[in-house]
Amino acid sequence: MLVWLAFAARQNMNNPPRTIGIIGKYDAASLKTTLQSLTAFLQEAGLQVLLDKQSTAHLDNGALPSIERDALGRESDLVVVLGGDGTFLDAARSIAPTGTPLLGINLGRLGFMTDITRGNMLPTMEQILTGEYHEEKRLMLEGEVWRRGECIDSRLALNDVVLTKRDVARMIEFETFAGKHFISNHRADGIVVATPTGSTAYALSGGGPVLNPALDAMVLVPICPHMLSDRPLVVSASSQIEILFTENNTNPAQTTWDGQFSVPLQNGDRVRIRRSQHHLTLVHPRDYNYYAILRDKLQWGRDQTSARD
Repeated sequence: MLVWLAFAARQNMNNPPRTIGIIGKYDAASLKTTLQSLTAFLQEAGLQVLLDKQSTAHLDNGALPSIERDALGRESDLVVVLGGDGTFLDAARSIAPTGTPLLGINLGRLGFMTDITRGNMLPTMEQILTGEYHEEKRLMLEGEVWRRGECIDSRLALNDVVLTKRDVARMIEFETFAGKHFISNHRADGIVVATPTGSTAYALSGGGPVLNPALDAMVLVPICPHMLSDRPLVVSASSQIEILFTENNTNPAQTTWDGQFSVPLQNGDRVRIRRSQHHLTLVHPRDYNYYAILRDKLQWGRDQTSARD
């Protein structure tokens, strides 16, 4: 009955969903005890638990079934991610196309997206299973690399798609377009094209603005540009961004998705970035406050008095 109250409105089903998937950070020292505690709680509530085979194969799972990642989203009604933001990004790209919501429990460091602490895990899960939660849609990007008229790679990104130099500490040259409209030519270490979710990641460290996740927008942030007037630019998410890695480059470059996949570029390659047809659905407890997360993670308003005082 508790599970039905939590999920029936979303699923619009007569029968309550019964399956929770779990993806874990495989090298987290605290994963085993956290996983044991969570699965015991869920099983006591009468739920079926499925483990991600990729991330928990090294654990003694006992009688708990484990399945491949591509099936986990399809077979689950909610996927819980145990880990940090890196684990969450990896999970988001594979689970988002299924439409199954994700819930993040932080076993890492910063935890912008895994906003539930390990200490609050069970009380928060209890609230969620009694309907005390809300869902949030997050924009995702699709980035493609085109070479001589052929798409050689295409992937989803939750945070960002980045064109950046590699191997040597010298600038690269590229041009940017929004649809058919030329934006600018650039000499820089690269450029970050980020979602509002990714605006607090690499884009922020490059001097970009923080975008509220509810905005339907992308931000373009040059990385260490040669011209100080080459500033971040916020554009509509309906824009298709194209980055041309120009023919006169002598330095190698690459395209990366969420900092976890990369493709080396050749002169003349084009990187095309657009809003994906897939959104990521996040589950938050009722008291979730994005601005509270910013204050906590970015230490806004924190007393900066010297330790000597």
